[in-house]
Amino acid sequence: MITRKVTRKWEKLPGKNTFCCDGRVMMARQKGVFYLTLFLIIGTCSLFFAFECPYLAVHLSPAIPVFAVLLFVFVMAMLLRTSFSDPGVLPRALPEEANFIEMEIEAANGNVLAGQRPPPRIKNVQINNQIVKLKYCYTCKIFRPPRASHCSICDNCVDRFDHHCPWVGNCVGKRNYRYFYLFTLSLSLLTIYIFAFDIVHVVLREYRNFFEHVVSLTPHCTVLEVLVCFFTLWSVVGLTGFHTYLISLNQTTNEDIKGSWSGKNRVQNPYSHKNIIENCCEVLCGPTYPSVLDRRGVMLEDSTSPTSSDASAASTHKSSNPVSQTTKSSAPLIPNEHTPDEAKPSIGAGTQKSTSSPKEEKPPSPTSPNAVAPAVIKESAH
Repeated sequence: MITRKVTRKWEKLPGKNTFCCDGRVMMARQKGVFYLTLFLIIGTCSLFFAFECPYLAVHLSPAIPVFAVLLFVFVMAMLLRTSFSDPGVLPRALPEEANFIEMEIEAANGNVLAGQRPPPRIKNVQINNQIVKLKYCYTCKIFRPPRASHCSICDNCVDRFDHHCPWVGNCVGKRNYRYFYLFTLSLSLLTIYIFAFDIVHVVLREYRNFFEHVVSLTPHCTVLEVLVCFFTLWSVVGLTGFHTYLISLNQTTNEDIKGSWSGKNRVQNPYSHKNIIENCCEVLCGPTYPSVLDRRGVMLEDSTSPTSSDASAASTHKSSNPVSQTTKSSAPLIPNEHTPDEAKPSIGAGTQKSTSSPKEEKPPSPTSPNAVAPAVIKESAH
């Protein structure tokens, strides 16, 4: 009996991504650094809300903790949006599509002699009056679109690939780059905000008398927050500044590292509008592209399972031939093995069998058990 099993497409997707919530959440497998990011942000903000905000709200302004909460919520929203979304993974070619592409490549390259290296698999396309090369991915069996690259960690081709960020636990690409930039920008503001008001809190406590048990506890937490913010400030603010520079040029981190538009040939960037405002608007205010994976799509798989009628027919066939299973075990497998009396053949049956079958006219060899049997019978008769 053939039954159809309904599965989601995300369960069969190749690559090294993990999915949660029925395919709605998509992340990389290495999520340890992402958990560290959550711990640092939530832990530092919790100390700030617990020890600095009550004092600052009373002695300075109640708007200080309100603005800090709003900034914290925005940071967490951008982080989760970046980490849990599809960065722009491109689907791999189906077997029929891969065979068709192979035929096209062989027809274009011609016959390659043995020992010669085949030419590189590239295609040339023209973008803004400039030739751009499309490279072939041997893993995904496709020609990658412009600005796409294969991530070795996630084992997928990502459209407009920027980089793989372990701090967010995902690739950064076409569909989540703006959220990643907003995350780094808001995290920089939150770090500066907490660091500044920690210093203000320490300065105010030097000139004001407060309760002794609060004074003995607060400096330790404040010093811890200041240290975390100080060492985080340089990396986060520097990363935000670097990506601001890339956005102003409409360039990705992958293109900047490889020197795609600033190499020896001095090739101009065909994606730049030669205007900082237009480049920023395209990256940050452009349309939101849909995912091409269809992770939550439905697939039907055929599977065969034995029915009750097949099982009853097999049991009937087994019970109809009980003799054939027992007759095979009556003859001894070893010549010296003892055989029960009821299993030994009679003399008349042996002679009748020897006369009826011409194949046994050849005398048995002395070493065979058939040659010993008549002698034993004759001796027993005497």
